Amino acid sequence: MSMLSSPTAAVRHACFRYAASSSAPTPRRMLSSSAAVYMSAAAASPSTLSLAYDLHEPPKPVADSQTSPIIIMHGLFGSKKNNRSISKVLARDLGRHVFALDLRNHGESPHHERHDYTAMAADVADFIREHGLKDPTLIGHSMGAKSAMALALREPELVANIVAVDNAPVDVRLESDFARYIQGMKKIDAADVTKQADADKILEPYEKSLVVRQFLLGNLHRPQGSNADPSKTQKFRVPLSILGKSLDHLGDFPFKDPAKVRFEKPALFIRGTRSKYVPDEVIPLIGQFFPRFELVDVQAGHWLISENPEAFRQAVVKFLGPKDD
Repeated sequence: MSMLSSPTAAVRHACFRYAASSSAPTPRRMLSSSAAVYMSAAAASPSTLSLAYDLHEPPKPVADSQTSPIIIMHGLFGSKKNNRSISKVLARDLGRHVFALDLRNHGESPHHERHDYTAMAADVADFIREHGLKDPTLIGHSMGAKSAMALALREPELVANIVAVDNAPVDVRLESDFARYIQGMKKIDAADVTKQADADKILEPYEKSLVVRQFLLGNLHRPQGSNADPSKTQKFRVPLSILGKSLDHLGDFPFKDPAKVRFEKPALFIRGTRSKYVPDEVIPLIGQFFPRFELVDVQAGHWLISENPEAFRQAVVKFLGPKDD
């Protein structure tokens, strides 16, 4: 897998509008009390955390930072720095401010024992309110995609539209790769490494791809007080024990019944042609939860933003840009 694959690959675009049928009920308005619907998906309201973020300002803004911004969310083991390049490009091309977030238990955001989509969606909802954002677009990859979907269904009034990247609103079993990664990362933490090359040697038996190992090792840092002394040990910034215990829940989706809750605003789903995360079988369910969704296929694997950034950029700009009459 190459994170720098050619961006000239073809993009297949399809637009879906679901009519009434036995498999796709007629779209209806979200219940006025979205909180009541949400409580059916989660037993209790989570404690929210204040999220770390980077703000990428467009060179030629079409509005201020509070009006129609883009909020971009990473996947498991990612952080806002992974979305730095694409955030700058989207800010440039769309003239909109882009907030790149660190979700809970990732990057510079706080840690908490609870790590599921209900909690992550609540964090982002509070972020929107705290910063006074109006009509934001949510873009999320993988874990970030399910967080965006959950928030859109939970509080649709907060969101203008969403872009879900290589994930779907379904319960699936998370691949065993992630549990293996955590095993290797815990071994690195226990070894008190001082050089990333040493950490890479430890991780190699757990993941053969150098690109994936480099992505995971991007979470290493020297704890506060080390003053960047190269002799100091490096530790993982992410709480491995918390994430390890949460893996069983990260394949789940908090909403189960599209007859009870829908997001009736525009939604773009982008999937990698070499990824298994969004098979054709789940497309009808996507349409039931998100009846105004569009689907774009990009020639890439699961890490499609990095593998084929130009195709991803084109899909997002077309979706968010001015529409032809």
